Order: sequence, then structure tokens, then C-alpha cells
Amino acid sequence: MNHKIIPQSELPSLGDRLRKRGWKIVLANGCFDLLHVGHIRFLQDAKRQGDVLVVGINSDRAVRTLKGSGRPLMPENARAELIAALECVDFVTIFDCLTAEEILRDLRPHIQCKGTDYSEASVPEGKVIEGLGGTVCIVGDAKGHSTREILADIRKRFKHPPA
Repeated sequence: MNHKIIPQSELPSLGDRLRKRGWKIVLANGCFDLLHVGHIRFLQDAKRQGDVLVVGINSDRAVRTLKGSGRPLMPENARAELIAALECVDFVTIFDCLTAEEILRDLRPHIQCKGTDYSEASVPEGKVIEGLGGTVCIVGDAKGHSTREILADIRKRFKHPPA
């Protein structure tokens, strides 16, 4: 198993250790069902906000609930391993809730990063991170890529393959 992938139960002690070192902790989260350039830009930008980037990956059950039948395309452990392989990512955890509220409370990061499909006011966990003394930061490039769009393009191409 990749040393960057940790169980959610270790987040409180990880957060404590990192804060004692004086490091600024950043949390980013998502499904990361089909890794694409928007994910990479989001995570690289999130890493620039602090010293340590922890990424929460939605569990298979949560992705099915959030995205619908047929998702996720890859199991949670594979998605976690892909994200952990990125140089900008320091730690990865898999969580089963539909929002990141629980892992925010466990880790107590300084910053929660969300993509540009959110505004600071629309982040579902905004009140939680603020209550913990942290802030929300919107990062990444303009939302021009999504797994849903990539899947639609694949379906279209294979329904009508080139001659």
C-alpha cells in the first residue's frame, strides 16, 4: 500500500503532528473518478496554498449517490492510488460521507480548497471550516473539463466511429 494513503481514523493525529511543526495544512476533496487535466490543475493550485496537501477521495458508495448509476468508473482504492502518485499530493484518505464535513473536523486544516465550479459562499462545508478557524479557497482553472463531458464524448465517438 502507498505510504501516502492513510485511513480517515489517522487524520486527527496527522493534523496535530503537522500543526506542531508549524505547517499550513490544505484539504482538497472530490470523486476523481476519471483523472483529467482539470483535476491536476486543481490539485497543483491547492498545494500552492500551503505546506501539506491532504486529498479526500469520496468512497464508491458516496460517488454512486452523488453521480448516479454506473459511477464510479474505478474503485476507490484505485482512485486513491492515482491521486497519491501525484507529486503535489502529500496524503490521501477515502471518506464515505457526501460532504467533507467529517474529514474537516478530523484534520482541522487551515484551508479547504474547492474548484471553480464553487464560489466561497456555495461551498457546502464553508461554515464548518470557518468554525474550525480555517478558510475556503477557490482554486484551479475555469471549469471546462469534467468526467461527465469526457464520458459523453467517448459515447459519441464510439457510437459514430470515424470511417
